[in-house]
Amino acid sequence: MKLLIVESPAKCKTIAHYLGEEYRVESSIGHIRDLSIKGKGGFGVDIENNFQPEYVILKDKKEIVEKLKGVANLAEHIYLATDPDREGEAISWHLSEVLNEPKEKVSRIVFNEITKTAVLKAIHNDRQIDMNLVHSQESRRILDRIIGFRLSSLLQQKIGSKSAGRVQSVALKLVVEREREIQAFDKKEYWDLTAILKKQIDGNDYFLKAKFYGTLDNKITLLNEEQTNDVISKLKDDEYKITNIVKKERNKASRPPFITSTLQQDAGAKFNYNAKRVMRIAQKLYEGVEVGKEMVGLITYMRTDSIRLSDEFIKNAKEYIIDKYGEKYYKGEKKASKGKNIQDAHEAIRPTDIRRTPESVKKSLTLEEYKIYSLIYNRAIASLMSDAILEDTKVDVENQGYLFNLSGEITLFDGFKTIYEEASLVDEEEDLTRLPELKIGEVLEFSEITKEQKFTSPPYRYTEARLIRKMEELGIGRPSTYALTMETLRARAYVTMDKRAFVPT
Repeated sequence: MKLLIVESPAKCKTIAHYLGEEYRVESSIGHIRDLSIKGKGGFGVDIENNFQPEYVILKDKKEIVEKLKGVANLAEHIYLATDPDREGEAISWHLSEVLNEPKEKVSRIVFNEITKTAVLKAIHNDRQIDMNLVHSQESRRILDRIIGFRLSSLLQQKIGSKSAGRVQSVALKLVVEREREIQAFDKKEYWDLTAILKKQIDGNDYFLKAKFYGTLDNKITLLNEEQTNDVISKLKDDEYKITNIVKKERNKASRPPFITSTLQQDAGAKFNYNAKRVMRIAQKLYEGVEVGKEMVGLITYMRTDSIRLSDEFIKNAKEYIIDKYGEKYYKGEKKASKGKNIQDAHEAIRPTDIRRTPESVKKSLTLEEYKIYSLIYNRAIASLMSDAILEDTKVDVENQGYLFNLSGEITLFDGFKTIYEEASLVDEEEDLTRLPELKIGEVLEFSEITKEQKFTSPPYRYTEARLIRKMEELGIGRPSTYALTMETLRARAYVTMDKRAFVPT
């Protein structure tokens, strides 16, 4: 019998189904050891002796460890198949240390997706534990302890709060700084002026909203009602004449496939799911769902900062896109520069099999699983598709030396937009519609003029999606930490929620 150990119990059933009776698949249920709380400062780290860590088996894992030791003793070989990141590498090392089996009997395997092909390939390419990754995780954990315990102790004394950490503290700082910006914001009055104009085409009335711009020479911001009324008084109802039409083509490229943070942002904006919920759903899709009579991992590993796609997936996606949409819809992978804080340990988040379309597996999924799978599937395919080609139209309408603007947008070629549209993290977007055919010199029929008092807006508060994007821009945290950080800020009452936005307490 060969023993294969994973982190999550949910994976056991899927992997055992692939491997058959020769293998036994067990779970460590995450970490089995952590730093002790002994020694100076309770860090579990000997600061005077080269920062040597002292580990203890977690109380709730003692039974699991004993069970794994018993099974390991009977096994002819042990495969450590914890998650394919540095945290998973560290868990494998802790398991190897605690099981205390001969080195040649234990090996490490990694797979980026839970499919039969990927698992068997991983076993065939087993290796030793990568101690550089283990030491990287240890360093992060030691920093967590030293900074976290010291800062937490200070906060408990001063404000009675529960704890602090190197990621959540900076996240909270961003939220507080944004709130101070909002409080300090000096709002200024301005007025919007819109001429509603009409054009008849084939007996139908088309109403067009022309926004006030200024004069032929300058843009004018209307600062009060008196100024606005003064402009209105000079306008003549029958003199809204088109003086200029500019049409410009532009290409809109598809976005890269999802990494952890962009999946959380897009699902937050589209479905109002928080990061914790998104990761729970993605974990289930990764670990396996029952499709027909087979347990199948539908997506690749969901904790990643890389937009890289495998050659095999690109090849299969190319065939799929050309077959379904046509040759002109395929563009291929975009090579992105690797940022300084990107580990690029494994692929972007993508479907494990291009043939498993969202519709084909819909019956096997809950509604939320279907939504997230569709998002991941469509984004991965769209990332390889051609640019959309858009045509922007800007029309100048003159009346008594004042200019009004009409704006329109049409899609000349839908490209990737045929299957995917990215959500906006900003609440307001300009409404661009298709304009009817217009000509220079044409006079549009006047319908009405509207004026509206407005005030400049302070910066937006951070929603989860906006805060994650900001943290990512600043290189704070790792893909695996974002969801937990958001949850911790709420759970410890460092923030409250105003609709979807964070407000510091």
